[in-house]
Amino acid sequence: MCGLAGWVSFDRDLTQQGAAELDAMTATMTCRGPDACGTWVDRHAALGHRRLAVIDIEGGTQPMSVDTGEGVVTITYTGEVYNFTELKDELLRRGHRFRTRSDTEVVLHGYLEWGEAVAERLNGMFAFAIWDARAEKLVLIRDRMGVKPLYYYSTDDGVLFGSEPKAILANQLAERAVDLDGLRAVFSFTMPPGSALWCGMNEVLPGGIVTVNRGGLREHRYWTLPTRPHTDDQRTTIANVRALLEDIVGRQMVSDVPRCTLLSGGLDSSVTTALAAVKLGEDGEKVRSFAVDFVGREKDFVADELRGTTDAPYAREVASHVGSQHEAIVLDHAAIADPEVRRAVITCRDSPLTLGDMDNSLYLLFRAIRKYSTVALSGESADEVFGGYRWFFQPEVQAAKTFPWMAVFVSGARAQVSDRFNADITKALDLPTFIRDQYASAVGEVERAEGESDHEMRMRVMCHLHLTRFVRMLLERKDRISMAVGLEVRVPFCDHRLVEYVYNTPWSLKTFDGREKSLLRAATADLLPQSVLDRVKAPYPATLDPHYTGALLQQCKDLLATDDPVFELVDRSYLENITQQGADGMPIDVRNGMERVLDLSTWLDIYRPELRLT
Repeated sequence: MCGLAGWVSFDRDLTQQGAAELDAMTATMTCRGPDACGTWVDRHAALGHRRLAVIDIEGGTQPMSVDTGEGVVTITYTGEVYNFTELKDELLRRGHRFRTRSDTEVVLHGYLEWGEAVAERLNGMFAFAIWDARAEKLVLIRDRMGVKPLYYYSTDDGVLFGSEPKAILANQLAERAVDLDGLRAVFSFTMPPGSALWCGMNEVLPGGIVTVNRGGLREHRYWTLPTRPHTDDQRTTIANVRALLEDIVGRQMVSDVPRCTLLSGGLDSSVTTALAAVKLGEDGEKVRSFAVDFVGREKDFVADELRGTTDAPYAREVASHVGSQHEAIVLDHAAIADPEVRRAVITCRDSPLTLGDMDNSLYLLFRAIRKYSTVALSGESADEVFGGYRWFFQPEVQAAKTFPWMAVFVSGARAQVSDRFNADITKALDLPTFIRDQYASAVGEVERAEGESDHEMRMRVMCHLHLTRFVRMLLERKDRISMAVGLEVRVPFCDHRLVEYVYNTPWSLKTFDGREKSLLRAATADLLPQSVLDRVKAPYPATLDPHYTGALLQQCKDLLATDDPVFELVDRSYLENITQQGADGMPIDVRNGMERVLDLSTWLDIYRPELRLT
């Protein structure tokens, strides 16, 4: 896992003027690649790389080049390809020769053999850029589910690109500007395909390829979520899910550096940890697992509509059951509320919108884990793949003509993000219309299976929305926060083979026992304690400590005593009304409102964007 950056210019000689700009762009990726730095500059292309060494520590340095005799082909790459060993064997049979043990070199030679079609052969999470001097062409490729980020910014004579927006913004050609469309993309919670916050910037689509040559820029998809018939019966489906999971976790344990799992005590993380324990146990090794917890949480925990149980007892029970070396990272309110932690999170996410204390605690968790491990396996995305959210089962959400998560969370004053803005900004954003248009566009992407009932089609739509929109927000969050501390988080449930298979399994079979994630539970029942199999899903934990709320209140009062630029966007009276309340018993949505204003203020201070709001 690494960070990449680059610049292609067909009217400039980058060997004369590109090195300094490339160095500045690459330097922004230091957190993603703390182990090594590399740059490669040719007349019309400059590629940069920051490396987090995971496989072939000595040999996998980048950018990596091959001289074909007709021109040099160079790659800068981030991620992991889990089937690189099989691909390497095939390429060896085709006459290719290798100098390293790295998956990077396999991807590069795969491009030499199959061109852009190499993407279709890769299993993993990846984003890479290839400069093909034979055709003076740049090729940008991103993995199917969009686990690894990749952005680009068109210029008058080429393109800038990077793993994160900050890499692109470091080049003098990129405008540091944000318009209404950018704010809509962030504050609508809809993740419009290809969108980025910054004017002129776009994401390479998941499963997408962008090519740039003298004729211009072209984008196409090598993968979209397919609709296929599912003919397996219940027993066969369960067996296939188990086989896929065993293969996926086995592949994702490959590493030359220490590995661990994230273990909350929920079904998803417990399955990942149990399968990892089995795999490592074959070599007499123990899996190491980590969880986040808060000071006094078990003693003071009060169940609510989202979290009926606290995680820690379940995590300890799973650790004992599978024999993992387990550790809970216990955080206090002061650490989570630290403005410097908020600043670090905003910086790594490049965004004015975070999940507040949940992002701050995740950052602190990952920072603590990084002292022991470089690679962590996560249960992220199982809810989207297997239908784990309780709103999947709510008839009013099933019938809603909007994104399911919006039907749940955006109601009344509870989460109307636009209520925090002043009246002019709220009117200009017109988020309800934007969300409605995005929903119609997203639903239009779904292909109905032959003979599918109306209810099955509706549930297919809900699953598709989660797998193409909602999960991307979660994956972006996890990638940015983990890579901010140089931790590679792998996501087994995002393996495209599993995603495709379960997506095409009828909803009636996904929920054959009347519960969420029936297939996952049945496929792994022999691995887990009964308490975890019976546990109702609980989201990632939020701190309930009133001292945290009190710290936010004080920070907001301090902010109100200034002429902070945030009040050009946010209604000052909105924040004043909140700060007149006490910390005890403050509703979580009100507390979230404070966090969002503090986030926005911090983002404005860090990035100093030009706001184009008319």
